[in-house]
Amino acid sequence: MMNPYILVTLGIMIPFFGTALGAAAVFLLKKEPCASVAKALAGFAAGVMLAASVWSLLLPAIELAEAQGTVGWFPAAAGFFVGVGFLLALDALAPRLHKHTSMGQAERKRSLLLLAVTLHNIPEGMAVGVIFAGVLTGDGAVTLAGAFALSAGIAIQNIPEGAVVSMPRAACGKARAFGHGVLSGIVEPLGALAAVLVAAFVEPILPYVLSFAAGAMIYVASVELIPEAKDTAVGRISLAVGFALMMVLDVALG
Repeated sequence: MMNPYILVTLGIMIPFFGTALGAAAVFLLKKEPCASVAKALAGFAAGVMLAASVWSLLLPAIELAEAQGTVGWFPAAAGFFVGVGFLLALDALAPRLHKHTSMGQAERKRSLLLLAVTLHNIPEGMAVGVIFAGVLTGDGAVTLAGAFALSAGIAIQNIPEGAVVSMPRAACGKARAFGHGVLSGIVEPLGALAAVLVAAFVEPILPYVLSFAAGAMIYVASVELIPEAKDTAVGRISLAVGFALMMVLDVALG
């Protein structure tokens, strides 16, 4: 049998491969997206982020908190409002940070989207790391097959998330856009590795970290993406498609 540490390393890398695969979708675009396509992408991204915030982050945070013997809604609500507050403060600070640069409104919006998805990937990676740490303990509570199934499920969920980061950046160059998509996912194995090493310390705060990421994602979706998508029917339909797709993936693979 292969060395268990090699298997764990492979397992925690799988979600990153899903993000990278989704980011590669930018190479399918034949030219710079027109206005209607941009609105469709904004709507799709908003739908994906809203659904991921609920099914990938808030509901697991509540379940984890209850399993730890805590009132389930408290860590979810506390982390959520801290996440919203963090992005609100960052958004307010951004004009001061960039007043001497040429960053426009569109680039600022793309940067917030990148940040929100990246923040979402960190606790997801930590959750994977905690599961694989359970495999390494060898107590039988978590099987290797079960851990790999979870990792593969998250990888599939990450495909549309990688796409929503890279595709709006196509105008900046496809290679660069792909790089930003990959960058949003590289934090996932790093978070998983950190969690494997300090699982005993990470697990108690994981509900707060998950809900923090949910608050950040919902802030970006509601402030930056939904206003852009709601002006057209294609944007509103794309939001519904993105939400439904992510919901189905989370429920079917969760």
